Amino acid sequence: MAAELHVELVAADRSVWSGEATLVVARTTSGDIGVMPGHQPLLGVLESGPVTIRTSEGGTVVAAVHGGFISFADNKLSLLAEIAELADEIDAQRAERALERAQSDSDAAAERRADVRLRAVAVR
Repeated sequence: MAAELHVELVAADRSVWSGEATLVVARTTSGDIGVMPGHQPLLGVLESGPVTIRTSEGGTVVAAVHGGFISFADNKLSLLAEIAELADEIDAQRAERALERAQSDSDAAAERRADVRLRAVAVR
């Protein structure tokens, strides 16, 4: 059996995903990071971007994450996000419209959120 780590992806308003994984890739202020079982303890600040979780069953879970923190110790990874949504929950057409609106309004923050949502959908 492959080594596993326990993952909790939590948004400010709900628990988004919880389970066992073999690899988690997330974007931090220091760059992209991959966390596998046995990784050194870490604490970091999450940047907006897709988070990819390779589950122990061989599946992949992708979420659009907007800000927050990542913490790893004792084979437990916590992703505490301001906003997070699973790629399967994202309506790609709605996200495209939001991106177009944000671009026409010159709203950089909204444009970044819509872009991350579309990248998460593309990865799934």
